[in-house]
Amino acid sequence: MTIKFTIMGCGSSFGVPRADGNWGKCDPYEKKNYRTRCSAMLSTTNMNILFDTSPDLRTQLLRESVKNINKVFISHEHGDQTHGINDLRIFYLKNQKKIDIFSSNNTKKYLKKNFSYCFKSTKSYPAILEFKKLKKIITFKGKNKIFIRPINVEHGEINCLAFVINNKCAYASDVSKFHIKDLKYLKNLKYLVIDCLRFTPHPSHYNLEQALNLIEKLKPKKAILTNMHSDLDYNYLLKILPKNVKPAYDGLSFNI
Repeated sequence: MTIKFTIMGCGSSFGVPRADGNWGKCDPYEKKNYRTRCSAMLSTTNMNILFDTSPDLRTQLLRESVKNINKVFISHEHGDQTHGINDLRIFYLKNQKKIDIFSSNNTKKYLKKNFSYCFKSTKSYPAILEFKKLKKIITFKGKNKIFIRPINVEHGEINCLAFVINNKCAYASDVSKFHIKDLKYLKNLKYLVIDCLRFTPHPSHYNLEQALNLIEKLKPKKAILTNMHSDLDYNYLLKILPKNVKPAYDGLSFNI
């Protein structure tokens, strides 16, 4: 039985194009340059696990014909990773069961403060989400056993989570630095999905040079660049990247 990983959205905080229609250096006639804000999904025959609730989540779920969400991991508290959380309501209403959510304590505080109705029932709205303990390894049993290792990373001035799945795939959409002690979990993976914001340096993200240097060090079989700004054109990247490195596009999927 397969475990499928899907890039639901691979755009930076503005998306591509921006809300004002600007495509930057991206060719608007290349469909793979259309990028919604970052999120991803892990799917088996009986479970869908969502990573982050992008502001574009509804569009992403419709595009991928997602009928259920069972678990949610939130990497950090920024709006481009959390502000689609309301779109999870329909899955609670369908199943009449709270959805398990995993996050750091800081992100938990942010979510409970800004989306309190998702976690505490009122006369008008039932609570739809329930926080679960973020363990060193979180295991889900079934036809396809899944174990997820959350890793603390630096994302500029805040901490963020990256996720290693079944020791085969890592998803790190927002990162400016990995801690040396955690690099052992990231070496020689089948897939590494890694933050690559733009060509020039940025205080909160890897740029292209930094991402490629990390990939060379970690040696995944395949690396996929995500969280891309509008200066990173899909076809231009294909021309200049090493053979084992590809730019993401919305809807890109692979089996792990």
